[in-house]
Amino acid sequence: MTATIETTVGDIVASDFRAAAVFHKFGIDFCCGGGATLSDACQKQNVSAGAVLEALTTACAAPDARTPRFNAWDVSTLVSYIVSNHHAYVREALPAIQAHTRKLASVHGENHPELLEVTALFEGVAEEMTSHMMKEEQMLFPFISALGAAAERGTPVPAPPFGRVSNPIRMMEQEHESAGSAMARIREVTGGYVPPADGCTTYRITMRELEAFEADLHAHVHLENNILFPKAKQLAGE
Repeated sequence: MTATIETTVGDIVASDFRAAAVFHKFGIDFCCGGGATLSDACQKQNVSAGAVLEALTTACAAPDARTPRFNAWDVSTLVSYIVSNHHAYVREALPAIQAHTRKLASVHGENHPELLEVTALFEGVAEEMTSHMMKEEQMLFPFISALGAAAERGTPVPAPPFGRVSNPIRMMEQEHESAGSAMARIREVTGGYVPPADGCTTYRITMRELEAFEADLHAHVHLENNILFPKAKQLAGE
């Protein structure tokens, strides 16, 4: 990996996805905050840029054929991967997490009032992500795939039905920011998804589910904000 403190965190993860685990360890936002330089991101988290660079070098030193090079994929392959992996995961995970958070709020809300906020926040995330994915799959992603197909054939770029492709992309990025902020708040009020001493089995399971959901959201948003969307805008001549 060739990175400096002036490289954006989004570009670092795009070049080697193993960097995501390093940023997660240091609390650095590489998805919605992917446009920040490593220097600025480290300053925001009050961590040493040198220490982060050293950790990145260690994590990404050896070649790893198992780590996908998403940045080298064409847009149609990226779209297919996002839908079949991340969208599918969200649709599968939402009902169980919603049921568990509601149960926790009902049973433990009196002793742990933060669960009422967790439940309300996740209900918002579920509603937003359901609508968000539908808009991507029905409108934005088919057009991005059409852009890729035109580039492969050498034919003219199709006219977008929404003015410019950057218009829906901007909306999707705003929704990413909203969902990410809600999950960050859930992480904050649960003390990093740590169940209390009196937490039951459902409590512990729900915290693990929420943590896994946020981790997947970070990877999901990174692929779109930092890789797919810039490729789409470039193909559209924007």
